[in-house]
Amino acid sequence: MKSNAFRCLIRAIMVLALAAGTAGLAQTPKQLELHGVINDYTPATLTPPSQWEIRGPWTLTLPREHGTADFSAAVTMELSDISFLPNPLNVNTATARTQHTHHITMTNAMVSEDTSVCPPNNPATTSAGLVITGPVSITGNGNPAPFEAKGPSTLQVCITGGAQVQYSNVTLTFTGPATGHFSTQAIHGVVRNDHKPDEDGDRH
Repeated sequence: MKSNAFRCLIRAIMVLALAAGTAGLAQTPKQLELHGVINDYTPATLTPPSQWEIRGPWTLTLPREHGTADFSAAVTMELSDISFLPNPLNVNTATARTQHTHHITMTNAMVSEDTSVCPPNNPATTSAGLVITGPVSITGNGNPAPFEAKGPSTLQVCITGGAQVQYSNVTLTFTGPATGHFSTQAIHGVVRNDHKPDEDGDRH
């Protein structure tokens, strides 16, 4: 009797230990997902007056097991009011404003924490951040963007924040032919939330 009871106790302990180990694995996040919105203007030019508004959502997926990330953004662009001076209120059609879309993607881009290479924010961001850099693919209204034919472009995505919100700000900085459309100036946006699917189920 004592022998049977002892064996039952050992089995129970093994089952509990296995369950605890499985729960621990389930709680270990396999990837970090960040989401947000781009909301900015390109620099204004004077001759002729011209400036693009750029708006749209973005997503970053960072697997924990290796140091690369996937980034995507879907944005609309249109000429701002400054482009129609001195009578911007008289021009309100999509055709006149050259409204168009871009899908911006990076796959297996390199990840760093050296935010010293990032453009400054005002007021300054202070938390540790992420820098994602790599070749970028850009469409224009669903087709390859015209500047893609001129050669490859690269994109630097910087994600920083502060004491209360670790990841709050995002900037996109292009190099290569894409700068002829987006400029070399950083494009700014906000981090809406961070989503760790292995920690919190289906929260969005």
